[in-house]
Amino acid sequence: MSTINWDDFEHIHVIKRLRQILSSWWNVDVIFTDERGEIKGFENTKNPFINPATQFLFQKDSTKQNVTELISKSMDELRLTSSQFLLKKWDLAGFDVGVFPITIENDFLGTVLAVGFFKDQNDTQRVSEVRDRLAAFGASSDLVDRSLSKIKYLEPKDREHFCELLTLVAQEVVTLHLEITRREDQIRELSKELGSRYKYDNMIGKSKPMQAMYSLLDKIKGAESTVMIQGDNGTGKELIAKAIHYNSVRKDKPFVIQNCSAFNDNLLESELFGHIKGSFTGAIKDKKGLFEMADKGTFFLDEIGDTSPQMQVKLLRVIQEGTYTPVGSTEMRKVDVRIIAATNKNLKEMVEQGTFREDLYYRLNVINLRVPPLRERKEDIPLLAEYFLQKACEVANLPKKILTKRALEYLYDYSFPGNVRELQNEIERVVVLAGDETKILPEMLSPKIMESTDKQKVQGARLDGRLKDSLEELEREMIREGLRRTGWNKSKLAKELGISRAGLIMKVEKYGLDKRKILRQG
Repeated sequence: MSTINWDDFEHIHVIKRLRQILSSWWNVDVIFTDERGEIKGFENTKNPFINPATQFLFQKDSTKQNVTELISKSMDELRLTSSQFLLKKWDLAGFDVGVFPITIENDFLGTVLAVGFFKDQNDTQRVSEVRDRLAAFGASSDLVDRSLSKIKYLEPKDREHFCELLTLVAQEVVTLHLEITRREDQIRELSKELGSRYKYDNMIGKSKPMQAMYSLLDKIKGAESTVMIQGDNGTGKELIAKAIHYNSVRKDKPFVIQNCSAFNDNLLESELFGHIKGSFTGAIKDKKGLFEMADKGTFFLDEIGDTSPQMQVKLLRVIQEGTYTPVGSTEMRKVDVRIIAATNKNLKEMVEQGTFREDLYYRLNVINLRVPPLRERKEDIPLLAEYFLQKACEVANLPKKILTKRALEYLYDYSFPGNVRELQNEIERVVVLAGDETKILPEMLSPKIMESTDKQKVQGARLDGRLKDSLEELEREMIREGLRRTGWNKSKLAKELGISRAGLIMKVEKYGLDKRKILRQG
């Protein structure tokens, strides 16, 4: 837990108002100390003390040292009891002080110190003791008289209110500190995110499917509509969601992520909408939900297709009306959040089967964005492989490595069911296995890639029947796989095969190697 910046609290309205109430009712001075007992956030010139004795004493170094000891002893006393605060005699001055700890997640960060009152009956003995102590420090008779006139006896009926107000001061310090810390963390995270690869022109891929996606992203960056991202696992749906957020008008606000398949219904509801203390076993305090944290920003709901019908109803209400109810609460809350949802499932089919609500589907599917699988953009494989190769070498602190042409061909021919994520994992694997070798050879690749590619290469080779048919079948398979490998770059493939581009086009038509048909076949 970071230390408190005490200078932040001098100008906070709630804390100033609470100080004024405590001062006007009981003539009490409210002072902050850090965890070591050092006086913080109380400047005499800006905040004059109510009691002249307090001002007089706190100008002396010996008093400051005594306060440090007072705080240390008070915290030791509190640790041995169940009390949350102490009202005790301050031996140095003769009058009483209240010690109210400031704690965050059991970390002691400082105290709110209430100075200048009597917790017991204001008798002659207590007054005489204060007079003697102040005189011993060199206070004038006039200062002593004015100081004693300010000290009030804390009536038993007032103690509860007195302690509640001081506890509230401590709580306000905690609340403000957490808010400041959250904002600082958010700014740091935002700076980090904006420094990453979330601009469209920095995303890896120059293929036609990716260019089409960039064009759509550019069109929707000023919109507030919900977005549905559909694509296979490993295609980078979260990366796309971040690109949408950080290029939108909400880029300075929170970006919150939740995988809807990570929790059961009860836990997911608590995560999304929060809960109030005592709403279920284990709910020991109020908890903010992710929708509240995402207010004014963007909420990315991944694997939306895995939500139950009951959860779909609650999500629909948030999207339609901007309202939700925390678990265990009857109070409806408002929220302003842009929703981006993602799934690898066919939601349209799920709607037809009755497993996904039709009204929620249309609410989410205002803008539909399909992330192409890697098999549809194979011309991006060299770019992706080079990026992951460089990154893996940097992480492992290894010299730069290169993929041999043969190894790259094997990657081209593999279908990558795990898409970009699988390619990244494969590159990280071969970098480790290559060790000090600078070249990545085919035999370093995973057996599944080698075996899959080898099977494809002999798939069209017939060992019986007419020679003409066998040769045509082999030719068809070579052109089919060549088109896949080159991303349907016919000029490049024609050069590889040693035939004219016109000749290749004729053979493509002859064998019915339509691009859309081949992609549907996988």
